[in-house]
Amino acid sequence: RGALMPDAHLGYALPIGGVIATQDVIVPAWVGYDIGCGMCAVPTTFQVGDIITHARTIFDAIYHAVPVGFHHSTHETPWQHENYPRSPFLAKLFTVNGLLQLGSLGSGNHFIEIGCDEHDQVWIIVHSGSRNLGHSVASHYMKLASGGSKARQGHDGLAVDSALGRDYLMDLAFCLDFALESRHEIIRRVVEQIQRSCRGNAQWAQLINRNHNHAEEKEGLWIHRKGATHAETGMMGVIPGNMRDGSFIVEGKGNPLSLWSSSHGAGRVLSRKAAKDQLSMKAFSSSMEGIVARVTNRTLDESPDAYKDIFSVMQQQKDLVTVHCHVKPLINIKG
Repeated sequence: RGALMPDAHLGYALPIGGVIATQDVIVPAWVGYDIGCGMCAVPTTFQVGDIITHARTIFDAIYHAVPVGFHHSTHETPWQHENYPRSPFLAKLFTVNGLLQLGSLGSGNHFIEIGCDEHDQVWIIVHSGSRNLGHSVASHYMKLASGGSKARQGHDGLAVDSALGRDYLMDLAFCLDFALESRHEIIRRVVEQIQRSCRGNAQWAQLINRNHNHAEEKEGLWIHRKGATHAETGMMGVIPGNMRDGSFIVEGKGNPLSLWSSSHGAGRVLSRKAAKDQLSMKAFSSSMEGIVARVTNRTLDESPDAYKDIFSVMQQQKDLVTVHCHVKPLINIKG
């Protein structure tokens, strides 16, 4: 069984926005390289006026506190991971990489955003993944699933009751937990930096976490989501649009036709190279007026014009999610 979300676009093996259900088989390439990539959003008690007043200071402070791009921390971030099961491969890999990438943002479309909704509620929203850890795990099992052939790495699967299948599922779960812990750490650091200028805190009990690169078992099937958000009945989620139009806080409707899923964002209409070749800095700068962000040639591939119209995408999935609020950005941090 399969479904395609309204933000769908080309991706490796399975399209981004693709959801596929299998029986007794797990396909690493249908989860993708950035295992556990997803969204966290938390409402706060910060005041909109204070955020606007101190926006530039907060913006600079976050860039100092959270490594972005290919950078990582210079010291390990504490995480009680010792009791998490993992394969011998991942145990060795994690020893080599340690915890240096925990709490780092990455690059591309990963972001930290501070914005406000229609009721002047300030939100912190983070989009990030499992960094090199997830990429290494995905590459390892995709190669094993294909019998070691680089030419065939794509649609090869592993029996879930095989030794390799069990190892992959175990390491998949570890990467999901790592990515969530990393988003938590990023939010913690962001809150700390905002508090240097503003009174308030995160309302941690209301934090929403939804990853959009994973596989999970449901009703005897393995649901692979690659760039698609889990959207069971009553399940809260976050669907980002772009640097200008912000994100939507949503509640799932549990539609079985979409395999209990919704879009994970707006979806690209231009590749990164095409965006840099075709879009203008003038239009990009104009579209971002009033938002404190890196608006440079370096981030031109993340211009709003590189994406589908998020309002149209949300309209197309009214049978998948209910919108609770729309969070418009005040500060945007990109890798």
